[in-house]
Amino acid sequence: MQETMVLGAHIPLWMVIPFIGILLSIAILPLVAPHFWHHNFGKVSLFWALACLIPFLIMFKGVALHEVLHTLIAEYIPFIILLASLYTIAGGIYIRGSLVGTPFLNTSILFIGSILASLMGTTGAAMLLVRPLIRANKWRKFKTFILVFFIFLVANIGGALTPLGDPPLFLGFLKGVPFLWTLKLFPIWITAVAILLGIYFIMDFYFYKKEDLSKKPSLNEKFSIEGKFNFILLLGVLLGVLFSGTFHLGEINIFGIHYPLQNLIRDIFLIILLLLSLMFTPQEIRIKNEFSWFPIKEVAILFIGIFITMIPCLKILEAGSHGPAKPLIEALSLPYHYFWATGTLSSFLDNAPTYLTFLMTALGKFYPGIPVHDAILKLIKEHPKYLEAISAGAVFFGAVTYIGNAPNFMVASIAREQGINMPSFFGYILKYSLVFLIPTFILLTYLFFI
Repeated sequence: MQETMVLGAHIPLWMVIPFIGILLSIAILPLVAPHFWHHNFGKVSLFWALACLIPFLIMFKGVALHEVLHTLIAEYIPFIILLASLYTIAGGIYIRGSLVGTPFLNTSILFIGSILASLMGTTGAAMLLVRPLIRANKWRKFKTFILVFFIFLVANIGGALTPLGDPPLFLGFLKGVPFLWTLKLFPIWITAVAILLGIYFIMDFYFYKKEDLSKKPSLNEKFSIEGKFNFILLLGVLLGVLFSGTFHLGEINIFGIHYPLQNLIRDIFLIILLLLSLMFTPQEIRIKNEFSWFPIKEVAILFIGIFITMIPCLKILEAGSHGPAKPLIEALSLPYHYFWATGTLSSFLDNAPTYLTFLMTALGKFYPGIPVHDAILKLIKEHPKYLEAISAGAVFFGAVTYIGNAPNFMVASIAREQGINMPSFFGYILKYSLVFLIPTFILLTYLFFI
């Protein structure tokens, strides 16, 4: 930790430019140069990654190389393996039946997905339900907002009730937060879900009345699920993730990076599950799902650039009051400060290390010098609102941008493949996040954190 602190304290602020650059590229290029972006987004990601890597390695040499390798080996590769396994396995499940996109059906899917997100992870729930939701609304003209609220609820806010729901909560579990503690977020969770579902239902009812109802399909197909074998594989993914956080089997050295053996076993297990899904799922199921590899490919290519350019930003943040982020860290004193600081940065940075940074900041504020596990238990007993604020901020604010949480980008990519006109990066923020999410978060602040 000391090495990280020293590194973060010496990174100049201009090193965040490549991260800002890749964000602006994702936001602007698809609008002003869509053809160029579609064929060259990999090169753009590589450009910004190199723009960060080259000066970073020149200035900090071996320490910087270690951080880059650690990010790739311990964070990016496991991240992609988990996403790819969930994407592939969920893509092998076909929900057949007379699903017709009405306000009641759509609202029900969003609510069910919000519950499933805490049980099988936001990525798992999103990948399981996004295709049936799209098929149910294929006949509708006004449907962009449906997918946006799906991102809000299923891909983000729904995952706040268990450590399996979202990576920052799982990281908290690994640090000593009791597994069932996150259920204490239920009042905050149900309030956010109720507000957004209520807004959604009103919007859907309004736009439904504007649809040409003569195009509404009249189907009598019996409800059934094909590819049920993949539900066992999904359960295997969840057990694999839980295994890696429960057992401690030592470490192995990979290019100088100490990687927990249980994590390596988990990664290999997830790859096996992915391959089993490909081997034993009939190809016609994936065809009916209109399954393609492009969404996961796009996420893998763009997020490697994001992960690399994010390194200086996170190290500056982790340096706390010893680095350029000192004014921000020292300004934190009340629970709502932590809710908004954790949330705002989680909208653009990886929410797992952001959660950990502000958790450590809170522990240092109240219990300096006390072992982390003991300090967390004392924080839960004496100042629970701070941990609730950090946890809710890290999970909820992931919905604010497309890059706030990985399934956001995947849902948007799948929707675009299906011909849905999803908003641009800035359009998503300006038309939806600022209009619906931020007022909701302000209300949550007054209800729970002040």
